[in-house]
Amino acid sequence: MKNLTDSFVYLGHWPSAGSFGFNTDILATNPINLSVVFGVLIFFGKGVLNDLLDNRKQRILNTIRNSEELREGAIQQLENARARLRKVETEADQFRVNGYSEIEREKLNLINSTYKTLKQLENYKNETILFEQQRTINQVRERVFQQALQGAIGTLNSCLSNELHLRTINANIGMFGTMKETTD
Repeated sequence: MKNLTDSFVYLGHWPSAGSFGFNTDILATNPINLSVVFGVLIFFGKGVLNDLLDNRKQRILNTIRNSEELREGAIQQLENARARLRKVETEADQFRVNGYSEIEREKLNLINSTYKTLKQLENYKNETILFEQQRTINQVRERVFQQALQGAIGTLNSCLSNELHLRTINANIGMFGTMKETTD
């Protein structure tokens, strides 16, 4: 207890020049002036403090209301963005499916077109082969016919004498003459 009273005594003896201290002398502190100042401060300060607190409360409520409105707007924008995302994803899936379908369709068209072209080329090849076969056969026939004719002429020339040859010519001329008379 002695330490406690010593600390008050010590506080009471602080020098007042340039420092803050505790003044325990009731007459030096002027409690009447202080109570009047405190009373005025409390009386007028209470209204000012209430106004300040009301203004602060109103600003806080407005800020909360604005924040709620902004939050609702942000939620609405988020929902709109999600709806657009779902729509875009659906369209992308449709494009993807349509793209795959189009690719398959083009692939089938290309296969069919290639098959038709190959079939046409096969037909052209077969026609060309047939034509070349016919041409070759005709050339062979012509050559065989020419060789047979040359052989026959050679045989006739070697077998026929001039006299037989003249008789054959005269007989043929006679036949032509008879034919001419019949046709006239």
